[in-house]
Amino acid sequence: MADYVIAPPAVAALPVHGGGLFPVRRIFCVGRNYAEHAREMGSDPDREPPFYFTKPADSIVVNGADMPYPTETKELHHEMELVVAIGVGGSDIAEADALNHVWGYCAGLDMTRRDLQNAAKKTGRPWDMGKAFDHSAPLGELVPAGSINPGKGLIELKVNGQVRQTSDLSKMIWAVPEVIANLSRLVQLSPGDLIMTGTPENVAAVQKGDLLEGTIEGVGTVTVRIA
Repeated sequence: MADYVIAPPAVAALPVHGGGLFPVRRIFCVGRNYAEHAREMGSDPDREPPFYFTKPADSIVVNGADMPYPTETKELHHEMELVVAIGVGGSDIAEADALNHVWGYCAGLDMTRRDLQNAAKKTGRPWDMGKAFDHSAPLGELVPAGSINPGKGLIELKVNGQVRQTSDLSKMIWAVPEVIANLSRLVQLSPGDLIMTGTPENVAAVQKGDLLEGTIEGVGTVTVRIA
């Protein structure tokens, strides 16, 4: 056993549907991967290649647990997303082979301190404190890839029973195999990595007490209450 001078952190893990845990190494997030969301954020989706930001592995909120309303923000936004779990690592992965590197999928929320993110954008500073804060990644149960087609299906989020976001996975600008191939040219992907693949339009603010219920057709659900 290594002679650590402090106790090592616990391994972040995601429950698997049917039993077991998936250890999480890193969380990558694709920015503005649905055309209408890109437009509502003031960008031109037809001219931008994919770009990425990250969240810490321990920002996960396990499905059904409460998410504390974060400090230093008055504008906490929801972003409903398909999440890809990498089971086989690699670099410079061919697009045609990309889905063979996927262990499974889940529904997730990229919770965002929008006011902090917007302030960082204006000054050209990193988004970390707008995106990578504690409890910023509520995720549903992970489902083995099996016959799941990540290229089509309803993606929807309700807040207090009212539909806020609704779209289809087919509307992604960069499909899941393209994202995996592109990201693997920038970093070597490893087992345990998660990729949040972007959100459709109509992101909006939530308040303490709100109940968020997301669903992705053929994949599963994510539920979290803002505490």
